[in-house]
Amino acid sequence: MNIYFACSITGGRELEAVYQQIVAALTADGHEIPTSHLAETEVVENERMLPPQYVYERDVDWIKNCDILVAEVSVPSHGVGYEIGLALIIGKPVLCIFQEERKVSKMISGNPNPMLVLKSYSTLEEALSIARNFLKKI
Repeated sequence: MNIYFACSITGGRELEAVYQQIVAALTADGHEIPTSHLAETEVVENERMLPPQYVYERDVDWIKNCDILVAEVSVPSHGVGYEIGLALIIGKPVLCIFQEERKVSKMISGNPNPMLVLKSYSTLEEALSIARNFLKKI
């Protein structure tokens, strides 16, 4: 399955290790993740060098061509929110996962779209289980 993985870049990188482990596990499961570089430590510096219009067009293209979008939304991010909204508008299933002690935007938690699933997790293993179960249902 082609998965667009979304996570915070400029909004904060404190969960970078979590992003890396989610991407590694889903890749090991045989999924294609064109955004796997977003979990890498160098992403902030690498993306900074790219023109904004290029990033926008690239990411929109990836969203259009993905089967689903999986977003780790524990750290607020304008870009991730935009990506979630775009994916839903074009009919893509979206899974948003977040650490249970974190607050999530009401624009996500209050969204009644049946294509959006929002789940909290307390451990990485639980996050992976949620993602894998979501993927099985698609």
